[in-house]
Amino acid sequence: MLRPWKLEFEIDKKLEKAVYLQIADTIITDIRSGRLKAGDTLPGSRNLATMLKINRNTVVEAYQVLINEEWVVSKERKGIFVSDRLPALHETPDNRSKETEDDSSAFSTAIINFDDGHPDSKIAPVTELARAYRQIFNRKAKWQMMGYGNEHGDTEFRKTISQMLNHQRGMHISENEISITRGSQMAMFLTAQCLLKEGDQVIVENPGYKPAWKAFEYAGAELLAAAVDDEGISIEDIEKLLTGNKNIKAIYITPHRQYPTTVTLSLARRLKLIELSNNHGITIIEDDYDNEFHFGYRPILPVSSFAELNSYVYVGTLSKVVAPALRIGYLASKNPNLLQKIGDLRKIIDVQGDVIMEQAVMQLIKEGAVKKHIKKATVHYKNKRDFVYSLLEKYLKDIVDFTLPEGGLAFWIVPKEDLNWDTATASLLEKSIKIIHPKQYSYNNIINGFRLSYGSLSQEQLEKSIKIISEVLRYQKAKSK
Repeated sequence: MLRPWKLEFEIDKKLEKAVYLQIADTIITDIRSGRLKAGDTLPGSRNLATMLKINRNTVVEAYQVLINEEWVVSKERKGIFVSDRLPALHETPDNRSKETEDDSSAFSTAIINFDDGHPDSKIAPVTELARAYRQIFNRKAKWQMMGYGNEHGDTEFRKTISQMLNHQRGMHISENEISITRGSQMAMFLTAQCLLKEGDQVIVENPGYKPAWKAFEYAGAELLAAAVDDEGISIEDIEKLLTGNKNIKAIYITPHRQYPTTVTLSLARRLKLIELSNNHGITIIEDDYDNEFHFGYRPILPVSSFAELNSYVYVGTLSKVVAPALRIGYLASKNPNLLQKIGDLRKIIDVQGDVIMEQAVMQLIKEGAVKKHIKKATVHYKNKRDFVYSLLEKYLKDIVDFTLPEGGLAFWIVPKEDLNWDTATASLLEKSIKIIHPKQYSYNNIINGFRLSYGSLSQEQLEKSIKIISEVLRYQKAKSK
């Protein structure tokens, strides 16, 4: 099939910009100018690599950047196509300014999205995972994996997860006390549906994680908010709620790195929380969403690892470690009746998980590929974190408060003065910067702070956007006086 579009590109070795970014920005320029139109097909990575006389991986990285920034879409077995829903309006050659002629301006029109802490898909162990899949399909007994399996997931995979939790997170759990899910949100939904009923109450952190709140509300539960400070969820607030409410069934926490503020629940509060849970017969639902990425000596052990705790559901995920597109979550609980209900509900909506994917990930864990990747990724993210910290010190230190997080993929930024967040987020979006509105974390009132994620963004994107954020916040501050 002949392709009418041809990439006009020469590698500029004088530029500090990586070759894959030069390719991506050149294609963005062609899209913006109208040379490439919605639905147009791009050359395959092999063909483009041959045309440019470069390594194919460089082209793959360039296409991944374009996919991440939503300029193009990948359609399985068909190819790479210019997106029908572009993140910015086209500009014709006639109305472009001189500034838009260079690569940096092409970059500036793409929406820079500060998500809630997504990992960098460009460093995912795709090659290792593909190799694991091939090896699985070459096994003599591969036919055994093609039938129906256990609703809680492959037994050997659950055993591998239990060993990981016991060895690395101090837990005391067996494979029969684990259920594999398609991501942590599914684990949260199954837990809510099987633990809660109409009229039950759940204590949640404020600010906190709204997708989990919605799962509880969908099950018919009422939310009760407890404040968060620099030691985590307020025990005083919890005690007041326990005194004034008789139908509290669970407490939902993100103690390792509270979402969205990133603070760690102090040991004193952990112990008091366990005491309250036991005394009142309340289940602790612990969401440990990014345990692996820790930059200090070691991660804080989960609340669920304390042998004194009677009732808990521990929720985790492998999606951030292996690849976001692979939906692998899990929940662990010592409550056999709850697990039975979860299994019965799982069979109704999904029958079972992806056994082949579980086998592939298990192989990566056993051969040490996941451990190696986590080690590599931790260095990668620590460098990004330190870079962002330097940018915050440079551009924002005098107008916001922030601390250096010990792990995770985001900073919590608190302006020194209250802002009009409707205006601030709208102004940033006009400048192609998207942040999550603080109302998305807040219960009733709007929290004066926002989550600045860095995992999936390049250094170029981070510096450009943080500088713009500084300008917008300063303008908002001056305007409010």
